[in-house]
Amino acid sequence: MSKINRDSLRESIDAVLKYSNETKKRKFTESIELQIALKNYDPQKDKRFAGTIKLRNIPKPKMKVCVLGDQVLCDQATANDLPHMDIEALKKLNKDKKLVKKLAKKYDAFLASESLIRQIPRVLGPGLNKAGKFPAPITHNDSLNDRP
Repeated sequence: MSKINRDSLRESIDAVLKYSNETKKRKFTESIELQIALKNYDPQKDKRFAGTIKLRNIPKPKMKVCVLGDQVLCDQATANDLPHMDIEALKKLNKDKKLVKKLAKKYDAFLASESLIRQIPRVLGPGLNKAGKFPAPITHNDSLNDRP
């Protein structure tokens, strides 16, 4: 791998954007992927980089997120017009594989309260995990508006 200076990277991005605007409009959101490799860095051993970055532009504007939580989080979700389910609604699915799969297809991601996250595999079975949509933990202190 070689180092790329900032100016040539900026020129390349500008050229791609210019070409994109000149050609006919696509019926999908065009995106550019940038991969960065760090030399002499093993992420398994070294935990130097940790944290989150808030992006300027929303990567998936139509992303549907469902909140699985206790009463406090469900009230916050209702206030923010987010879809939500409590433990009673999850128990109604009764580990039915078809219903859990349908739930996983309906939403792009799930957020679950830390108190409920341990119960989810017991209540729903392995359906969400198989779909690759196991919920991300959320605490009562987190704001639901700031989440993806």
